Amino acid sequence: MRMFALAALLSLPILPGAAAEAPRPADPAALEQAWRGCVREAYAHQSPTQGRAGSQRNALDECKAREDAVVAALMAARTDDASGRGARSLPARARAWAASVAAYVVDPVSSWIAMLRD
Repeated sequence: MRMFALAALLSLPILPGAAAEAPRPADPAALEQAWRGCVREAYAHQSPTQGRAGSQRNALDECKAREDAVVAALMAARTDDASGRGARSLPARARAWAASVAAYVVDPVSSWIAMLRD
């Protein structure tokens, strides 16, 4: 968690008056591309005597801070989305619940009854 906070602090621009401005959201695509590059480079520097799974784990561990930044940017973009769960009205959530009940309860039972009739 501390590494994530440190990475977030290091990614902020240091400009005069930056405290008064709201921080710009990070670009998830650019962060993901940087993370993938980090993983490739870290994997290339692993010992050849080490197993493949160990090399992959070590490469992912080396780039954990970048992975955390990607996840944070994706979650921030998701909460900014206007179609999120919090923006839906109560009737819309009720319709979604009724549809899920129909999909998981009514449809299987009705198909089972139809199978017994045949």
